[in-house]
Amino acid sequence: MTTAGVKRAFKCRFYPTDAQAAELSRTFGCVRKVYNLALAARSEAFTRQERVNYNQTSAMLTAWKKTEELAFLCEVSSVPLQQALRHVQTAYSNFFAKRAKYPRFKSKKKSRKSAEYTSSAFRFRDGKLTLAKMTEPLDIVWSRPLPEGTVPSTVTVSQDAAGRWFVSMLCDDMSVEPLPVLDTAVGIDAGITSLLTLSTGEKITNPKCERVDRRRLAKAHKNLARKAKGDGANRRKARIKVAKVHARIADRRRDHLHKITTRLVRENQTIVIEDLTVRNMVKNHSLARAISDAAWREMRTMLEYKAQWYGRELITIDRWFPSSKLCSACGTIASKMPLHVREWTCDCGTTHDRDVNAAKNILAVGLTASVCGAGVRPQRSSPGGQSATKQKHPRREP
Repeated sequence: MTTAGVKRAFKCRFYPTDAQAAELSRTFGCVRKVYNLALAARSEAFTRQERVNYNQTSAMLTAWKKTEELAFLCEVSSVPLQQALRHVQTAYSNFFAKRAKYPRFKSKKKSRKSAEYTSSAFRFRDGKLTLAKMTEPLDIVWSRPLPEGTVPSTVTVSQDAAGRWFVSMLCDDMSVEPLPVLDTAVGIDAGITSLLTLSTGEKITNPKCERVDRRRLAKAHKNLARKAKGDGANRRKARIKVAKVHARIADRRRDHLHKITTRLVRENQTIVIEDLTVRNMVKNHSLARAISDAAWREMRTMLEYKAQWYGRELITIDRWFPSSKLCSACGTIASKMPLHVREWTCDCGTTHDRDVNAAKNILAVGLTASVCGAGVRPQRSSPGGQSATKQKHPRREP
């Protein structure tokens, strides 16, 4: 059971003035420059088998500002620059802990444009946010107010590829509390035609957001391909049109997933899902586009943090469990189950819907492993580890 209150980011769109947009654009460029300089310095030290920490890069930043070549770093707030150094430190910590690959340099065209401000670099009063080096507050469109009595601890300003400006405010939300305990549990089978099939027999339709806008996306890409390569204004306008279509698709998909996951968490005490390796599944070129559009990984992430917020239990079973081939009535495993088979009849006479049967089996094995106290999550730290739901073949005697 989780304690009341969580750290929560509230993301809103805002419309900067010309002066604010220019200031933020300069800040984004300086943040990227400092990040790359710090990464280069640490990479060179790494090749010499030396370690450079955050304090050393902070001293380097002071020296860089005093040079004629990098004097422009003094024109923006120093807080986002210091935060860039902390991000480099975090990237190296994740690398040494084997949680991520080696840090990469930020690109002017491809990397995300963002700057992070701590409490010393912004003022939040009466619902108005004013950043350092600015005289006017940001024109924020509040989709919902911040929790009463809450003050942001950090503020991150960003601009996406479609040219939209966003501000994300990290707060301690004390209104998030565990929900009343229920006696309901549900197994979930993820799919493409039906985004989710529940063990109750309900099927949630896949909106297929990318397919709905595929014609518009193809037209935008075709228009972009006709423009001469370079930094021309026409190509920049065409690129923004492509980004706007992608942003529309992502927004609709994310909104749909939020509604589904919130409903599942509110209505069930225990949720059982499969551990799908989406990274390997998208290597199938026939299904890669549909799998990416379904966004199974994003849905799982939402279920994980919402279950933690509201005191629910999320169980993940082994990806190798034969949920589709196992008869939920008698326990017989079918020899073959091709993807085109959507209904099948077991030898016991029970006719199954493939997805509903899989969801029932997922729920049963998840609850069994949970009651027995065995771990049903795959062993991420040791790839060869056996999970509770994976059958272990007996060793043959010579």
